[in-house]
Amino acid sequence: MTERRSPLYEIHSRSAVRMVKGGGDYLFPLAYTSPAEEHLNVRKNVGMQDLTSMGEVDIKGPGAERLISRLVVANIYELHPGQVRYTTMCRPDGRIVDDVTVYKFGDEHFMIVTSSAPRKTSFRWIAEHAAGMSAYVNDVSGAVALVSVQGPQARDFLTSVVADNTALLALKFFRFAANHINDTELLISRSGYTGELGYELYAPAEEAVSLWEFLERKGREFGLLPYGVGAMQSLRIEKAFPLAGPDIDGDQTPFEVGLSRWIDFGKRDFIGRDALLAIQDRGLRERWVGMELDSSIPAGLNDPIYSVADVKSWRETIHVGSEAGATFDAEQAGYQQIGRVTSSAKGHSVGKMLALGYLDVSHSWPGARVMVVVGGRPSLATVVPTPFFDPAGNRLRGSIVRTLTESGNAEASNSGTKRAKSHHR
Repeated sequence: MTERRSPLYEIHSRSAVRMVKGGGDYLFPLAYTSPAEEHLNVRKNVGMQDLTSMGEVDIKGPGAERLISRLVVANIYELHPGQVRYTTMCRPDGRIVDDVTVYKFGDEHFMIVTSSAPRKTSFRWIAEHAAGMSAYVNDVSGAVALVSVQGPQARDFLTSVVADNTALLALKFFRFAANHINDTELLISRSGYTGELGYELYAPAEEAVSLWEFLERKGREFGLLPYGVGAMQSLRIEKAFPLAGPDIDGDQTPFEVGLSRWIDFGKRDFIGRDALLAIQDRGLRERWVGMELDSSIPAGLNDPIYSVADVKSWRETIHVGSEAGATFDAEQAGYQQIGRVTSSAKGHSVGKMLALGYLDVSHSWPGARVMVVVGGRPSLATVVPTPFFDPAGNRLRGSIVRTLTESGNAEASNSGTKRAKSHHR
């Protein structure tokens, strides 16, 4: 496969522990220090990640709004300029092409941001359906660098560097606006993939290096650290955010993944509508669920899941010596597979080994005990509600930041200590 490189590749290659191939065959840093340290720093201070592998599709013309409304399951006509909407594009059979975000600049100008892995497939899907729709579709991914700034200090940090503080402070969740940072024109969207207060910066690719170096230098006093795909995975798994590729591989509809709340059946014409209505009436065979593993290592992609009821509490033959370490073979033992793991990582914020995966509906309820074969060894797991971290979403909306700030102001007025002001900034 083709090896792709971000405009920031040289910076990453000099400072990262190791480069790994990610979505869209891009080479990205696994970590700069350690995934655990970077994860916890995003939760505590502010982190910065290169997400240039995602795709940007510019759509203009009198038929742009009609085209997008036909492509996605959500209501697009109610969007206002400057608003962002998360949704899915589906095939006629209801299965997901990609989960995307739609940016509205005006009634005749939109941008669809695709996932990394299916970026080219998603662009082709959009372009093919644009024929005869009076809409002009252009893949501008190569000209755009995407830098994600996430964490409870993200707003304070960006306020200190943007040209227009008022515009940044006015940004509500899933809104975007133009701004400047160090003479670089960019779009700033209040969104992210970590579950924290966060922003995504869309900048010209040719200015990505200077922007990254400027942000890294100015962010030190706010505790900013770059983070790689290792921390990104554990952060998004704690929030049970699906990833195109492992979690959404083209065989699922929005119902199995838990994304059905974004379907607007009030729309009479969108691709996959009839199939999704039929699935809603028929019911599901499996669901995407969260699990806590009784394991010291994460599960791998497609590691099988079995019913605990099938597992014997004793073995007919007990091996010793070299055969004692034989790999567990569930199929040979006659166990029936009821699911598979799609994503797994240590949840550094919750202190538990986490996994996401598809389970038969008979075992998809919270509290169900199942067995996951991790590294060839059986490990018990418990189905639990998701998200694993901050289920109310207070941090995502910035509520935790306001609470800390108010607490800090109160404590500072009582004690007048410099330490209190710094701690609750």
